[in-house]
Amino acid sequence: MNAQGSDQRWWAKAILVGGVVGLASIAIGSLGTKFGLWAFTIGLGLFALGGALGFLGVVLGLIALIMTFSKNLPAARASVATGLILCALIAGVFGSQFLTARSVPPIHNISTDTNDPPAFDQIVALRGDNSNPLDYTAALAEQQKGAYPDLKPLTTNTAPGEVFNRAKGVLEGMGLQIVNANSDAGLIEATATTFWMGFKDDVVVRIRPHEAGSVVDVRSVSRVGQSDIGVNAKRIRTILDGLGG
Repeated sequence: MNAQGSDQRWWAKAILVGGVVGLASIAIGSLGTKFGLWAFTIGLGLFALGGALGFLGVVLGLIALIMTFSKNLPAARASVATGLILCALIAGVFGSQFLTARSVPPIHNISTDTNDPPAFDQIVALRGDNSNPLDYTAALAEQQKGAYPDLKPLTTNTAPGEVFNRAKGVLEGMGLQIVNANSDAGLIEATATTFWMGFKDDVVVRIRPHEAGSVVDVRSVSRVGQSDIGVNAKRIRTILDGLGG
């Protein structure tokens, strides 16, 4: 009986350790990538390891929890329950990300103008050789239109100069780093950096005269990764909403 109880306590501790290691893998992988300690692929690998431990911990944790009741092991139950909660949190985050990724196409280059997307200028030199290409193809345009049909140029009766100043304020308010603000060209370039991984997405806002007002286009492109999980489209919507779109 004691040996059996010892096995259950070991099992309970293993579930708890699995949850802690899973969280640690996610945190270490994310922050290490953000601070340039290793390539983003290693960070994503550690992130995936944490997710795998989370899902595995949920399955084993549920089995272990049932056994602590059937074997009457209240001491082990606390460890199992704590580990199960940690693993469930990890699995919940990954499950949500997975469902979001499945709901959008695996693209990372989004523009309100799919025929003549705004071009980057000074940011090009900052992206580096290992960044995603900036080419915007017809196939990409079709994928975007199917997933984000609401993203279109913003037409306003406001003068270009006023729109330019407002757009610059919107980007700064969102926490983006302004790289280039050329009022004569009606062009603003900025970079967004994610909190955990430190991934960078580049944004360009183009303001052109249109009749008595202006037409505004926004483009947002991720430097790394195939799918942006809808982040770039969401960012463009936020910018357009800030401009009154």
